[in-house]
Amino acid sequence: MEKGERYTSKEMVELQENPEGMQPPLVVEQVDLAPSLALGLGLPVPRSSVGRVLPQILEELPLRDQLRLLHQNALQLSRLVQDTNQDYEKDVGWEQFRVAVRSHSSWLKLVQEGNTSEVLLNMGQKVLKQYLQALVSMSEALSRQLGRYDMYSVVVGLLLVLQLLVLLLLSLPESLSGAALVDVPLQCVLSLGFFLSSLLLGAVHVCVCTSSHMGFLCSVHWSLPLSAIGLMGALCCVNAVMTLRRLRPAERHAKPLSSGAWSFSELDLVLLCGTLGHALLLGSSSFVEEEHQIWYFLLNTLCLALFQDVCRRYFRERPESLGLASCNADLPNPGDPRDFGVSAERGLALATPPFTLICCRLLRALNQTGIQWAHLPDLGHWLNSSEHQGVLSLLSALCLALIFFLVQRKCSVVSKVALALGLMGVYCYRAAIGNVSLPWHRAHRHASKGTVEARFVYVFVLGLLFSGTRDLLRSQFGSLRAQGSLRALRSRGLWEVYAGLVLTVALLLRAHNLPVLCWSLLTQTLMSQCVWSALKYDAAQVTIMHAWFGQAAFYYQGNSNNIGTVDISVGFVGLDRYMEAPAVLLTALSTYAGPVLWGAHLLCYLSYSRCPSAVSHASFCLGLLRSIPCVVFMVLITVLRYHLFIWSVFSPKLLYEAIHLLITAGLVLVYSATETRPGLDED
Repeated sequence: MEKGERYTSKEMVELQENPEGMQPPLVVEQVDLAPSLALGLGLPVPRSSVGRVLPQILEELPLRDQLRLLHQNALQLSRLVQDTNQDYEKDVGWEQFRVAVRSHSSWLKLVQEGNTSEVLLNMGQKVLKQYLQALVSMSEALSRQLGRYDMYSVVVGLLLVLQLLVLLLLSLPESLSGAALVDVPLQCVLSLGFFLSSLLLGAVHVCVCTSSHMGFLCSVHWSLPLSAIGLMGALCCVNAVMTLRRLRPAERHAKPLSSGAWSFSELDLVLLCGTLGHALLLGSSSFVEEEHQIWYFLLNTLCLALFQDVCRRYFRERPESLGLASCNADLPNPGDPRDFGVSAERGLALATPPFTLICCRLLRALNQTGIQWAHLPDLGHWLNSSEHQGVLSLLSALCLALIFFLVQRKCSVVSKVALALGLMGVYCYRAAIGNVSLPWHRAHRHASKGTVEARFVYVFVLGLLFSGTRDLLRSQFGSLRAQGSLRALRSRGLWEVYAGLVLTVALLLRAHNLPVLCWSLLTQTLMSQCVWSALKYDAAQVTIMHAWFGQAAFYYQGNSNNIGTVDISVGFVGLDRYMEAPAVLLTALSTYAGPVLWGAHLLCYLSYSRCPSAVSHASFCLGLLRSIPCVVFMVLITVLRYHLFIWSVFSPKLLYEAIHLLITAGLVLVYSATETRPGLDED
C-alpha cells in the first residue's frame, strides 16, 4: 500500500490472522532478564544470577562475539555451581561447560591460523549449541537447588503460629473483660484427644522423615520435633475446647464481664479497618517498599476521626450521653469533664488533632524514605550540609530545650537536674563529632568520636533508670504507711524510666531527627491531656493509637523496609571498640525508637488509671496487634516464595517484623511485671 493509505476492515482481519513478517511474542523467564540486559549493555553478569542470556538478542552479532558472551554467562554460572554444590564435578551442566570450553579453544586456534573454510563455520555452530546446552543445564540445576524450600518445616511453623493466633482471638472477649482473666483449659492436655492428635502428628512426622525428604526437623535432635508435636497437639485441644465454649448458646448470650457495655464507634471502625487492611496488603511488593505512605494515610485518617469525636463532644452531645466506661473514669483529665465552658480546655482539645496533622505533614519532608522518592534531596540533607550547620545547631538546641520542658514535669528534683545535664551532654556530643557548633569553638575545629561526652550522658541515663526502678520496687513491695501514696510513687518511677529512654534516644538519633522526637513527646502530651482523657477512650483504643503513632514515627526517622536504612554507626556511640551486645542493643533502640517510646508512654499513661485491668488490656491488645500482621505476612510470603522480589523486598521486611515482634514481646513482659498488684488502689 502507498504511504498514508488506510487498511479496510477486511484487510485488517486478514492481517491479524496472518501478519506478514510478524512472529508471536517470545515468552521468557524473569531470571533470564538480568544476564541478558547485563551482556547487552556490556556489563558483567550479576554474581548470584541463575538465569541465562537470551540467544535471540545475540543473533545479529558476529559468531565470535556470540561465543564470547555465552562463555561469560556460562563461566558465571559454573562458578555459582561450584559455590553451591560440593559435588559440582558430577554436575551435567558443569561437564557440558568444560566440553564447550575445550571446543571453543580449538575453534579460536583455527581462527588465529586464518582458516576460513566451511568447517570453521560448522565447528563454531557446534560450540554455540554446546554453550547453550550447558547454560540450560546449569540454570535449571541452580534454580532447582536454590529454589528448594524445606516445606515440611515451613508448614509446621505456620501451623504453630496460626494456632497461637487463633488462641489469642478466642481469648479476646475474656481478655478485654473487667476481670481480664482467660480460662485456658489446660486440663485437656491429659485428655484422650491430646494423645490421639499427638500420635497422629508423630505418625506424619515419621512418614515424612523416612521418605526422601531431609529437612531441618528431620536432621535435628529428636527432642525438638517431639516438643513441637506436643505443643501442636496441646494447642489443637485447647483451641477446640475454647471454640466449643464460644459456640454454646448459654455462654454466647451471657452478660459481659465488664461493667461497661460494648460499643462500636466510627473510631473503632477506623482502627479495625486500618489494622486489618494494612495486614492484608503486605503481600504486595510495592506496598512493602512504600509502606510509609500507608502509615501516613492511616495517621491522617486517625487525626480526622479524633477531630470528629472532639467536635461531637463539645458541640453536639451532652456529657450524660458520652457512654463513659467506669474502668476509665479516673484517667487524668485536665479539667472538669462537665464544664464545657472552659475555653482553654476546649481550644486545646479542638486544636490538638489539626496540629498533629500539620506536624505529620511537615515531618514527611524531613526524611525521604522508601524506593520511589529515596533519591530526592530532603530537609535532612539540607540541614546536614556544612553550609547550614548554624541552622542545625539552633534547631538542635531548641529541640533539646523542648524535650526538657516536656519530660521534666513529672520527675523529681534530682531527676530534673540529671535530665538537664544529660541533654546538655547530648549537645556537647553532637558538637564533638562535628554535627553542630558551639559559640566558643573555632569554625574549623577537629571532630572526634565523642566518646567522653557520650559516656557523660550514659551516666545520667543510668541515674534516671536507677531512680525510676527504685521507685517502682518501693511501690510494689513498700509499706503504704511508710511510703505514702503508692500510686503516685509508681507513676513517678515509670515516668523517670521513660525519661531515661528519652535521653538515650536523644543521644542516639541523628541531629536532624530531633524534631521527630519532639513531635512524639508533644503529641503524647497533647493527646493524653486534651483528647484521650477528655473523651474517655478505653485502654484498647488508646493502645492501638499508640501503636499507630509509634509505627509512623519509625518511618519519620527515615527508616524503611530496606536493610540499607539501618544506622549502624549508633552501635559505636560511647564505645572505643566494637562490642557485640551493646552495639546490637543501641542499634535496635535507635531504629525502633518510635515504637519503644510510644509503648513506654502507654504504660505511663495507664498508670494513672484506677482500673486494675487497664494494663492487662493494653498488653493483650499490643501483643495481638503485632501478631496479626506477622502471621498474615508469614502466610503470604510462604505463598509467594517464588516471587522475583522474595529476597530483596519480602525477606528484609520479615526481618523487620521479627525484630519488632521481639521488642513488643519485651514491652508486654514489662507491662506484666509492672502491673498493679491487688491492694495498690486502696490508698
